[in-house]
Amino acid sequence: MKALTFSQFGSPDVLEYRDVAEPALKPDEVLVEMKAIGLNFADIYRRKGNYHLKGEPPFIAGYEGAGIVKVSNTDAFRPGDRVAFADVPFANAELVAVPLDHALPLPDDITFETAAALLLQGLTAQYLAMDSHRTQAGETVLVHAAAGGVGQLLTQISVLHGARVLGLVSSEEKRTIVLEAGASKVLVYSESWVERVKEATGGRGADVVYESVGATLMESFAATRDCGQVVFYGFSGGNPPLIDPRFLMDASKTLTGGDLWSYLVSREERTSRAAILFQWVREGRLRLAPPTTFALSDGKSAHEFLESRKSTGKIVLLP
Repeated sequence: MKALTFSQFGSPDVLEYRDVAEPALKPDEVLVEMKAIGLNFADIYRRKGNYHLKGEPPFIAGYEGAGIVKVSNTDAFRPGDRVAFADVPFANAELVAVPLDHALPLPDDITFETAAALLLQGLTAQYLAMDSHRTQAGETVLVHAAAGGVGQLLTQISVLHGARVLGLVSSEEKRTIVLEAGASKVLVYSESWVERVKEATGGRGADVVYESVGATLMESFAATRDCGQVVFYGFSGGNPPLIDPRFLMDASKTLTGGDLWSYLVSREERTSRAAILFQWVREGRLRLAPPTTFALSDGKSAHEFLESRKSTGKIVLLP
């Protein structure tokens, strides 16, 4: 089979589309013929050697996608069934071995491209809004990187739960995207955004701030109300400063860490959480911009485009 691989760490130039051995199917696994594969920043981190990576060279990145069952070693699925997954390694290939616990039934009215564009970022936004912080109607939510894939979905899910969303973006060009996702107000990082948040909340601050930049952690605390919460789930802009717990006492603020893998702990959890996302999409309550697609064989261009920060929606690779 063909796969997008790399044997050394570095720029997109290290990527090779080449023949590799088909995966050996184990008990309770299904062999999936891939139809769409989600590309994420984690794949770039893996290519650079900065993130956990399974297997041996030639490495195959990718953890998210959708396709059709070709061979099944379980009674739960039959050949021809449509499935998707969000947390299975070696997804950047024509065939992927998917453990039963990770295989999600894909409804006929959800396309392969939609599943590959939705699941990883959608499940992340879902746990952030429903678990790390239980969003309440009437709250003010501040979302960092609101024009990104997780940011747009987190904005929509927060609004869906009755919250008012303030979005943070890196440029004026991204303002419209976040407003269309449902944000009440969009702020640009180059502004004095902490002051703008205070002005927008009558001097009080946001009830919860979703911090994915890292280097802006202290500013996020400054933009949070007394007794409010900061949810830290990423550091795309650099490592966060160290926090002295005594600092949290001063205004009774809470710092919560967030990681999707703490919640996807069983087949039942994966299936039920994905079903909620699919239903929101079906009802039009969760909207996805059409993904930008690249052939899997042109993965180098896809990586370059994602790293350019020019993309505002999901990038999907098509085998």
